[in-house]
Amino acid sequence: MSRKEINVDELVVHIADPTANATDRASEGSLRPTDLGQFIGQSELVNHLNIVLQSAQSRNQTPDHILLSGPPGLGKTSLAAIVAHELGVSMRITSGPVLTRPGDVAALLTDLAEGEVLFIDEIHRLSRTVEEVLYPAMEDRRLDVMIGRGPSARSIRLELPRFTLIGATTRTGLVAAPLRDRFGFVGQLDFYTLDELTNVIERSAKILEIGIATSAAKLIASRSRGTPRIANRLLRRVRDFANVHGRPQVNDETAVAALTTFGIDELGLDKVDRRILEALCGQFASQPVGVSTLAHVIGEEPHTIEESYEPFLLREGLLARSNRGRVATEKAYRHLGQTPPQN
Repeated sequence: MSRKEINVDELVVHIADPTANATDRASEGSLRPTDLGQFIGQSELVNHLNIVLQSAQSRNQTPDHILLSGPPGLGKTSLAAIVAHELGVSMRITSGPVLTRPGDVAALLTDLAEGEVLFIDEIHRLSRTVEEVLYPAMEDRRLDVMIGRGPSARSIRLELPRFTLIGATTRTGLVAAPLRDRFGFVGQLDFYTLDELTNVIERSAKILEIGIATSAAKLIASRSRGTPRIANRLLRRVRDFANVHGRPQVNDETAVAALTTFGIDELGLDKVDRRILEALCGQFASQPVGVSTLAHVIGEEPHTIEESYEPFLLREGLLARSNRGRVATEKAYRHLGQTPPQN
């Protein structure tokens, strides 16, 4: 991410450029809803957010700071952008791993305009020293900055404009309690239902000018793991397949053929998911295996397995965890067309 430098005497701080990753977000951003009325799913959370925003606007105040939590791809960034749009202000975007020093946060906060929204993705990855800079900023809109070094160092207090901090996290338990308690509103995003994902796909298809049957949209939704980001990604791949094979309308047959070509089966499993299950049902049948051993067998990093693949397999009842390791369930054997071991 590109940065701009600001010199304050001997202090050099950095501010994240909010436009640095605009190109990376452009393709998906075209499908993002722009207001709460367009947002599909999460009806309870949307209703609560609407109340918070309307109440703040009626008092001519900025809303409380907002913490959004939930698995990746459910719409946390989209909701943050919607909040800024509903308030009629711009939004600065950064992430926890980028803010490595207190000076990074100081530069970012002092550059905010009145009423602006600051969005910090992966806020659970902020260091404790950076979090401590945020505490007075969130509560009292002030910032204490040390100028100089040694005996000549002095502290100055900077008054900050009104702003709303929106934090997003996939690991709520890793957000420090003092930081979590300073958010006035905490919202949890849940996985989408089949009907909600079907509506998401039909809306995206209309924006992308893709002709698609409702039954085909529902079929794609059933393989999207309850996640809109995955649903939109699969829709694009189905569109590519249909374009290459000269099929102007996406029907069930086209959708199935496209998803099969790209290795997505009827449960939404991809090639790596199946390699994990094949190892558990074959080489390690009926015996627990540690994640490190499993990672070596399938050629992936242990962290990748735990963070990216295992949660879905656990949720679908295809894999079980114990103190001794991972084992495949009977459902996994049946999905692979194998007979579960008797023991």
